[in-house]
Amino acid sequence: MKAKLTSKMTWVQIIGVLLFCLVAVFLTAHDDSLYTKPIFQVTRVQNGKVTKMSDEFHNTDYYHQQTLYGHITNGKHAGEALTIQNSFSNSGAMDHEYKPNQKLFIILHTKPKLHATVKDLKRDVPIVLLLALAVSLLMIVLKVHGVTVIGSIAINTLLFWGAVKLDHANNGAAVIPIFSILAVIFCFITLFLVMGWNKKMLVTLSAVLSATAITVLLTLLVFGVTHERGMYYESMQYVTQLPKPLFLAEVLIGVLGAVMDEATDIVASLATLKQERPELSKMQIFTSGRQIGKSIMGPLINVLFFIFMAETLPMTLLYLKNGNTWHYSFSMNMSLGMTSSLISGIGIVLTVILSSLFAGLWIKGDER
Repeated sequence: MKAKLTSKMTWVQIIGVLLFCLVAVFLTAHDDSLYTKPIFQVTRVQNGKVTKMSDEFHNTDYYHQQTLYGHITNGKHAGEALTIQNSFSNSGAMDHEYKPNQKLFIILHTKPKLHATVKDLKRDVPIVLLLALAVSLLMIVLKVHGVTVIGSIAINTLLFWGAVKLDHANNGAAVIPIFSILAVIFCFITLFLVMGWNKKMLVTLSAVLSATAITVLLTLLVFGVTHERGMYYESMQYVTQLPKPLFLAEVLIGVLGAVMDEATDIVASLATLKQERPELSKMQIFTSGRQIGKSIMGPLINVLFFIFMAETLPMTLLYLKNGNTWHYSFSMNMSLGMTSSLISGIGIVLTVILSSLFAGLWIKGDER
């Protein structure tokens, strides 16, 4: 009977996820009226001539002309038919090939007659689908606890948006103080919602904030001693404010996320161990924490390395394909990512020590 009930609940959950995702996708696919920007739905595409182009480095690409037929779906011109010319390349580096049934954001021109140019592809449907899947899986796996996880993500998103707006209003003059305060608020809210108000939460909070602060201070010390040689801030594209403080803010938030994950795992494991074996001494708890840290430290550092370096790979390959040396391509694209991963690695190592130390000092055997 128990197996049948579990199987039944599983099928109910699967059907619920599918229905939730389908409803979310349907509503998003028909939300054009919510946008103030004009949206164009492609109904037919006619491909035109193809042009072969090459450069002095023997890189070859093909450019295609296409005519898009469709109609506007929102605004005062809703329902009006339009024909838009578009060009795209095989590489797709700076353009897109559009297909029937896709929706596009367009820029309308009324003179000498109504015509338009394509601005970008409307991508909200796949984003909402992924979001619906993530929310559904969190609710299935974590049950009621998933609400607090989703709530912490939503609150942190709003806080981050507010910090960006505040930084923009101050023209980047106080980027470090703004994101330092934001990091503390991030950490407190996330740990409070996920772990609750207890000794484990306070130990984790202390370890995370201490490790992050020490990591940033060590970074500033190294930058001061080396005079930041090898730091190519000019590679931060489209930055309209001082790049160094912005880079430090980026590193601060990145380190915080990594050490919070690690500290939570270590402190939770040590609290359970101390609860089951209250006779363990502080040094034994500290040693156990180091052993736990050793098992998760390597994979976590590698994950961060892949995240920081993978986002720079396309531009690095583009530099290499255009005749630049490996040293120049690495310096202009990957050097900041490598620096970020090294700084995060320092934070991860410090977190193992501090989490184990604070847990050994403060967690008692009768605390849950």
